[in-house]
Amino acid sequence: MGFMRKEWLPIASVWLLVAIGAILVILNMDRGESIRGFGVLAAGSIALVSLVHLFSSHSEGIVRRLIFAAGGAYAILALAGLYILLLG
Repeated sequence: MGFMRKEWLPIASVWLLVAIGAILVILNMDRGESIRGFGVLAAGSIALVSLVHLFSSHSEGIVRRLIFAAGGAYAILALAGLYILLLG
């Protein structure tokens, strides 16, 4: 069971960083630029997830962890994009 807790720490960290980045993009960019900013965040989150798991000590379940991290990041960015679209 301890493995499951360790498994979720990098995933939740990526989600947190993407959420903070999305909030910063919404607050500091106009509507058109924020959609581009979300694209940069999506690409950066995939690169970060790959790097985190590249340096992890165990490779068991790496595809599942990549899917959870990337899927959660995309869901956060989708909600932020929906917020931007509904705001304007």
